[in-house]
Amino acid sequence: MAALAALVFAFPIVWTTVGGFKPAAQANAWPPVWWPSHLGLGNFAKLDSSGTSLSAYVLNSLAVTLMTVVLTTVAAVTAGYAFARFRFRGKRVLFGITVGMLLVPYPALLVSLFTVMTWLGLTNSLLGLALVYSTFQMPFAVYMMRNSFDSIPEEIGDAVELDGCSKLSALPRVMLPLVRPGVVTVALFAFLAGWNEFLAALVLLNDNASFTLPVALVNAQNGPLNTVDWGALQAGITVTMLPCVVLFMLLQRYYVSGLMAGTGK
Repeated sequence: MAALAALVFAFPIVWTTVGGFKPAAQANAWPPVWWPSHLGLGNFAKLDSSGTSLSAYVLNSLAVTLMTVVLTTVAAVTAGYAFARFRFRGKRVLFGITVGMLLVPYPALLVSLFTVMTWLGLTNSLLGLALVYSTFQMPFAVYMMRNSFDSIPEEIGDAVELDGCSKLSALPRVMLPLVRPGVVTVALFAFLAGWNEFLAALVLLNDNASFTLPVALVNAQNGPLNTVDWGALQAGITVTMLPCVVLFMLLQRYYVSGLMAGTGK
């Protein structure tokens, strides 16, 4: 049963990957050609020749993604540690507001957000796009890190303070290694959001040279008479999918542990 379920989930991945290497005629044929007569890189070459080069789109996506990961992780770790280990007035209310932001769909805020980013001069900017992605990742990331720090026994924190280490200095020296699964989970979610997100990039970017990979794929998929070029589209999806699959396979044990953080307390 598990093998059957694995085949069902693996089929779209295999079909898309093989489709990216099919000749254009076979990739767009109906009924579909299940296995190509030969494999080639024609679809990838077409994707590379549409607009700016494929490598430029990949580098744009990579830059936005790395900035999103760094900004989200640093802010979430410090905020989550503060919510878990410090006492201050209004902590519960502030944490409730932070988590409550998860209920707000970000597409509803894009018009207002575009106005703010225009006022700040951050439209058509990869940094501005990374700030937007980090902002919308923050509620979940802070919630995750608060639970991760909260799962550490208080006796460990007390012992560290008895040894002369303050709460702030204990964060990088002692606490951070103990919540590594939570940090990896937050970074992985931020990576997936920054790498795959389409709508905010479509709204905030208007220069072809600044497009991220998901936006570039929309332009590259159009064939004659506005038809969909399935070969080019599947080639682009393969390029987009590969880093996510590899990263998840490498970090899956930390990902599962991070999601379970705080559940047993």
